[in-house]
Amino acid sequence: MTFIFVGNIIYDFFMGRELNPRIGHFDLKYFCELRPGLIGWVVINLAMLLTEMKVHRQSMPSLSMILVNTFQLLYVVDALWNEEAILTTMDITHDGFGFMLAFGDLVWVPFLYSLQAFYLVNHPHEVSWPTACAILTLNFLGYYIFRGANSQKNAFRRNPKDPKLAHLKVIPTATGKNLLVSGWWGLVRHPNYLGDIIMALAWSLPCGKIKKYLLLNSSIVPAYLSQSENDSSSL
Repeated sequence: MTFIFVGNIIYDFFMGRELNPRIGHFDLKYFCELRPGLIGWVVINLAMLLTEMKVHRQSMPSLSMILVNTFQLLYVVDALWNEEAILTTMDITHDGFGFMLAFGDLVWVPFLYSLQAFYLVNHPHEVSWPTACAILTLNFLGYYIFRGANSQKNAFRRNPKDPKLAHLKVIPTATGKNLLVSGWWGLVRHPNYLGDIIMALAWSLPCGKIKKYLLLNSSIVPAYLSQSENDSSSL
């Protein structure tokens, strides 16, 4: 059992003292990192979809609501399918399980990431099929970048000597780790967050005007960017 603390009660409460608190062999942090929040997010989105149909007396959900639910369901399914990848993230290997992670996993993710679906219940917005196709293309572009960058980073962290990764270039850092400087990570400093931002844009565009997009997206993008110092391409 590992404890990480600095002696400041507020900091230790926020960041957590115990690295991997367990009940028997059940790892609380590993479980809470993805499953409750992401599954809760999907459940809330589905509830918003059904509520929209009930409030507006529709026989089927609006195209905007379908887009938002589909995009975010894809994101959740991808995260759960690739769940083992979180074992190499700073959340698991370095951060204690304190208020920050607990609140983020169990409250921030399901209740703030579902804002688009919640917004559409009371602010319906009609999307034409050509517009929907453009938004769909944007979302899958973001997903392609996001998944490609994360898969490359995770594969390199798990086995840097994998022959399939021999083409990747790295530079050593002062900490003794290697920094990826080719592949996806040679194009932009944080390609995974670039994909996140593009997808977040696609999630919010079905809600309408650009001002509405900025309002909704402002709750999502900072959550991704705040992790940039904790989950870089250092391996």
